[in-house]
Amino acid sequence: MEKKEKAKIKKAELTKLTNILKNLPPDKRKLSEGLKQQAAFMYATLAELQETLNEDGAVELFEQGAQKMLREHPAAKTYNAMIKNYNSTMKQLFDLLPDDKGKDPADELMDFVKKKARK
Repeated sequence: MEKKEKAKIKKAELTKLTNILKNLPPDKRKLSEGLKQQAAFMYATLAELQETLNEDGAVELFEQGAQKMLREHPAAKTYNAMIKNYNSTMKQLFDLLPDDKGKDPADELMDFVKKKARK
């Protein structure tokens, strides 16, 4: 993957995350800036690693002297470590979002019952 393509992927991901997190309060928005940058970088890097793994496979033939063996591709090791960090970063970002759940359904039912009892 070329640097320009990776930069384009990173920018698109950063824009997507910015749109998702645009309604955060100012204090949380400041907290999210570094996380968004890191998440966008990891997203683009994961895409690059995935492209490498698609081309080369997850295992490679390793030769050292007379020994030959299959081993995990170095890109696979990096991908596996980075995907965990990416998921953790995304969780931190989404934990900054306000709950959209609203009231608990049980509370709504109790409010309805109380209204009916008052009449």
